Amino acid sequence: MSAKQNITLSLEKDLLRRARAMAAGQGMSISALLAEGLRQMADNSEHYSRCQREALAMMATGFHLGGQGLGDRDGLHDRDALR
Repeated sequence: MSAKQNITLSLEKDLLRRARAMAAGQGMSISALLAEGLRQMADNSEHYSRCQREALAMMATGFHLGGQGLGDRDGLHDRDALR
């Protein structure tokens, strides 16, 4: 486990009251509740960034969707080949 550091946090009284109730309902301290919430936010942000990088890399390389090439321009416009 990494070292912990205390911080000072200013909250509105109503928010603090609700946070205390939430923490008590989950059997944890406000500090633990906030730490868990921040941990989840950081994990989600890292996951989103990783998924975004992977999606952009896939878009850069493109997708092969099957099918065959259309051939050259002259072949496409050759009216005799269509008969």
